[in-house]
Amino acid sequence: MRLLANHRIAAAVLAGACVVASAVGAVAGAPAASAAGTTAVVLPAAPIGHAGRWVTDADGRVLVVSGVNMVNKLTPYTPAADGFDDADGAFLAANGLSAVRVGIIWKALEPEPGVFDDAYLASIASTVNMLGSHGIVSLLDFHQDMYNERFQGEGAPDWAVDQSGPVFPLLGFSANYFLLPALMTAYDNFWANATVDGKGLQDWYAGAWQHVAAYFNGNPYVLGYDLYNEPDPGSTIYSCLLSADGCPSFDATLTSFYTKVDTAIRQVNTTALLFGEPTLLFDIGNPSSLGSTGDANSGFSFHLYCPFASVSALLDFACPSSDSATLSNAEAVSSRTGDALLMTEFGATSDTSILSEDVAAAASAKVGWMMWAMCYCGDPTTSSSSEGLVNDLAQAPSGSNVNTGMLDALAVPHPDLVSGTPGSYAYNTSTHVFTLSYSTERADGTGAFAAGSQTSISVPAVQYTSGYQVAVSGGTVVSTGGVLQVASCRGATSVTVTVSPGSGTSGSC
Repeated sequence: MRLLANHRIAAAVLAGACVVASAVGAVAGAPAASAAGTTAVVLPAAPIGHAGRWVTDADGRVLVVSGVNMVNKLTPYTPAADGFDDADGAFLAANGLSAVRVGIIWKALEPEPGVFDDAYLASIASTVNMLGSHGIVSLLDFHQDMYNERFQGEGAPDWAVDQSGPVFPLLGFSANYFLLPALMTAYDNFWANATVDGKGLQDWYAGAWQHVAAYFNGNPYVLGYDLYNEPDPGSTIYSCLLSADGCPSFDATLTSFYTKVDTAIRQVNTTALLFGEPTLLFDIGNPSSLGSTGDANSGFSFHLYCPFASVSALLDFACPSSDSATLSNAEAVSSRTGDALLMTEFGATSDTSILSEDVAAAASAKVGWMMWAMCYCGDPTTSSSSEGLVNDLAQAPSGSNVNTGMLDALAVPHPDLVSGTPGSYAYNTSTHVFTLSYSTERADGTGAFAAGSQTSISVPAVQYTSGYQVAVSGGTVVSTGGVLQVASCRGATSVTVTVSPGSGTSGSC
């Protein structure tokens, strides 16, 4: 979530290529927030992997997800307890949002050392399977902010917290990261692998992930595992913040930690895509020296938050350059490690201009994304109580219960599954014109997709209430609606697609 918050710190399952889509004319005038019976997503073939920086499905198609975070940070720490249910899954799918980052809280999972609550995991699995029934994949996220409730955060179980010493001053999120010595000590203990009951904290953590990985092994709706949310460097946070090089020493510790967790998971699950995150300071532009774990099926999960916008709305003009720096830093990590890229947080605001800027920046960088957040849901470590796409999950996601401005910024056309390698894609919010170009070459470099291979493009109805028209070069339109399907022509090495308001299609093989 937004690091410099509140001005406290000034610096039924869809399979493969099967598409459930209505005709273009059928969506005319239908509000996306209540578009029952339609969908704008396609379920990727499992298991999900990657080809370098690209996330791919089992058929080798490039997967470009867009979605939200759904993390319940309060007891009992399940999305279902917040009211997140089938209606919400249908709402997301109807608006082309194809992925959810589902929070798992270590404290709920392992309330006592070595004792796991599988009833808790059963609730998480029910949410994952519900989303899968709507064609939505889940990124399972071990979520923490400020380590534990003792420090006004959430994440680690109480038994993993040093209870000695005073906890003062308590200044809330996110000031505690910088001004609460007890919190810094808690993180220092974790990164030093301090022992509890004769076993290191990191080893306990790796064992918890191993249990989750075994539980979800083979679940076709899992996008991957996000191993640790926003790692905090503890007492070295100031030196990391002020250094132009970021946190090289801490990044080495973090790489070793991810390697430990990776090794534990691979004993029970050999296929899941495992995402490591950089220090939380990466979110606001710090570079990362995070290294490779040596696992060929790894990803880099990163967040995008503009520090200037957190200080004052008057400084929003500086956000594009900050966003560009963070995205470039992520690309640099992938170039060094070969890891897949996924932007797993941005937003934490109802400012639609920021949301639109971030979505456009992600498209320009060609990375999938998940916005923070589906709901506010009493989040104790947040920048705004108005940050939720849906106001009250206990009520239907329609009408005034949906933040329509946020929905309009998020539910925009984008490639979903590309039979080839994306070249560029963008959506103009003023003209409502979407453009996509892609090569028919496979992202892993093993040759081209066969003629007739289909690419799925999400075209949310909220952007085209009177229908849309399609122009294709190098391919032909197979079907239209919430999902636009385009097949490549024989001999085509590239395909371009343009979607704009209107009706009809042009371009054939």
